[in-house]
Amino acid sequence: MYNQVAEVVIDGAAGSFDRCYTYSIPMHLIKFAKAGCRVLVPFGKGNTHKQGMILKVLDGEITSKTKEIISVTDDTPILNDEMIKMCIWLKNNVFCSYFDAIHIMLPAGLNYNLTDYYSANYEFSSTSLLNEQENEIYKFLFDNGEQSLKKITQAFGCNDDALSSLLSKQAVIKTAVPTRRMQDITRRWVKISPDKFGSVKLTARQQEIVDVVEMSESVSVKELQYFTGVSSSVINTLISKGVLVAFEKQEFRLPYVPDTALKREEIILTDEQNIAFDGLCKLSKSNTGETALLYGVTGSGKTKVFLRLVDEVSSRGEGVIIMVPEIALTPQMIKIFSERYGSKIAVFHSAMSLGQRMDEYNRIKQGKALIAIGTRSAIFAPFSKLGLIIIDEEQEHTYKSEKSPRFHTRDLARFRTHYHNGLLCLASATPSVESYSNALSGKYKLFTLSERYGNAVLPEVSLVDMKKEFIDGNSSDISRELAERIDEAIGNNKQAIILLNRRGHNTYVSCNGCGYVAACENCSISLTYHSANKRLMCHYCGASHPVPKVCPECGSEYFHFSGTGTQKLEEELKLLFPTARILRLDADSTTTRDSYSNYLTAFANGEYDIMIGTQMVAKGLDFPNVTVVGVVGADKALYSDDYRGFERTFSLLTQVIGRAGRADNRGVAVIQSNDTDNNIITLAKSQDYDAFFNEEILNRKLMIFPPYCDICMIYAQSTDSIVAYDTINQVFKNIKSMVDNDFNDIKLIILGPSAASVPKINNKYRYRIIIKTKNNARFREMINCATNIKLKKDTYIGVDINPENII
Repeated sequence: MYNQVAEVVIDGAAGSFDRCYTYSIPMHLIKFAKAGCRVLVPFGKGNTHKQGMILKVLDGEITSKTKEIISVTDDTPILNDEMIKMCIWLKNNVFCSYFDAIHIMLPAGLNYNLTDYYSANYEFSSTSLLNEQENEIYKFLFDNGEQSLKKITQAFGCNDDALSSLLSKQAVIKTAVPTRRMQDITRRWVKISPDKFGSVKLTARQQEIVDVVEMSESVSVKELQYFTGVSSSVINTLISKGVLVAFEKQEFRLPYVPDTALKREEIILTDEQNIAFDGLCKLSKSNTGETALLYGVTGSGKTKVFLRLVDEVSSRGEGVIIMVPEIALTPQMIKIFSERYGSKIAVFHSAMSLGQRMDEYNRIKQGKALIAIGTRSAIFAPFSKLGLIIIDEEQEHTYKSEKSPRFHTRDLARFRTHYHNGLLCLASATPSVESYSNALSGKYKLFTLSERYGNAVLPEVSLVDMKKEFIDGNSSDISRELAERIDEAIGNNKQAIILLNRRGHNTYVSCNGCGYVAACENCSISLTYHSANKRLMCHYCGASHPVPKVCPECGSEYFHFSGTGTQKLEEELKLLFPTARILRLDADSTTTRDSYSNYLTAFANGEYDIMIGTQMVAKGLDFPNVTVVGVVGADKALYSDDYRGFERTFSLLTQVIGRAGRADNRGVAVIQSNDTDNNIITLAKSQDYDAFFNEEILNRKLMIFPPYCDICMIYAQSTDSIVAYDTINQVFKNIKSMVDNDFNDIKLIILGPSAASVPKINNKYRYRIIIKTKNNARFREMINCATNIKLKKDTYIGVDINPENII
């Protein structure tokens, strides 16, 4: 028998169970069961109610074993054709489940949770089989109908055992009901009734209300009351007489205040900028899904090129996505684009409330916004026609998701622009080695801005040897030259930015007697001392402990506080500049929703003289009054075990140097290091990206690192160290066997199995395999097979392609 069937994926399915299942569509649901709709379906031997997503509707054969869809959750599809294809792409390319992909694409407020409801089985007659409590629950459900677990627990204080017993005796029936996490906000509006009401006699007051509504076509009840001074009862009388019609209208929770006085000033470009704009504009019209790299020195005016390009693309009615790597950069970008486009922009980042994220998503879906601005989540903005994606500071590691699905935004952006035949524009003063290599090889189109915009010039850069400072009697973390430059800037009513990429006060605490180091009991890492709360804290699991009064190993009362974090640096600067207004910007000082925006606005308004921060202060920020930039501990990242250590150090130094002297006043940057002869630091001082790239690409080729290969990291984690190692070792053996047999066409280099660089995080032991290979469908097929093993309790296997952090 043939009928319409749906290919459905199941929420919560993992491993080999994460696949499409065929369900028949009952006749009464034919009109509603569309691809992209969520459904409730029976699943497994026990026909447990599960949430599913329809990926495809087609004509298919129905047998006696074909299960039927119970209900359709959505009135209209929440996934369009592009999103369904993106879901399948994520599943096939980044080793996630279908619903991992679906959840990441939708704002959390749109997601449904299945809530268990219980009702009495009216055909049950063997009440003598029930104990006293079970009888009470059964009678309660019989008299009151279906109830949630929460209400039953509140009424009887029972545990799951009583309900499980009632279910096993078939006295009650359990039903899973989808409930949405966040509801839309609506407001009551009125309009004139389309039916004639000429025979209805109106008082003068009522006629005044009708006149106001007619002038506005429709108006909210709240506004009508405000402008006419009437009570709601008068309006309700007009509704009951058929003069007015009431309806609910959705209101949006905006994360910003739109600029009503738009400033559409003409943007004057330099010759270099014009060449870049003309080339990018041509690509945006080519209808071929191109990728371009806009490589420009810091302060070269890339944003002005963006604005002209957005003008061009949005004028065609096509959507635009503009991405920044840090939440700290969104206020600046919102201000620039809000002044030009007003409420046509929508904002996406994780510091927004669930309601705000859902409303911004809906504004784009309804065509009320044409420009999406935000961090990584903005890539999922649901434009029906997408013309342009701009990824600013494209080299930043924050564009790679650290949890499943472990996608890189750049890859999804390429997917979306290929689907829409739009343009992907990557932009940076320090492009990733992979992107610049692709640009030089012709895979991407390359556009270059080699000079700063207007009268701004690159800052003077000074290197300070901190070893010599110590020998000369300066034990402070602030060199004498940096202190002098800051003092001069403050004296001239200018500002300074100091970068120290390490938060907290001291990086570790040790015992002077026996050398004991305070370490996290949950993680293989030392605890960091925070002076703000006077506690030792773990930056991996968040554990917090008071500083011990005596050493737990030898009983000594003497501890040594070593290393410097942003809190300690703040204290030193306060001693050096007691009258200076100092702002510390790091993860500890920006815990509230609007703290980034408020602090940066205050600094831009001149309310602070010095801003200290971690890497969030190094990228993309434009403060014309900043003339001094200092870098403390510039060489720390050079000695990590990550092959990107040199690239990240060069990029961070180049970017932070670029924060100085962005207006008419020439700036100065002071780089403090214990290794001033290091070539990476020397190249960053001279802002010579091309020389850095030429050196780095040779090292990558010699050591076989991207772009000359892809890296796949497979890791196993478990609460039991032996189980974690045995699991990763089994995966290793599976890969070795497959490469020797069915997959002998795959060439690879395997490193491991070995413990991760941080072997334990949050009481989970971690072992890994690192593979250098070519990431293609054949390789991913092998990894899927190799990792498809039976796992013990509390054990997990993860796969990450080209991870940003190999920890």
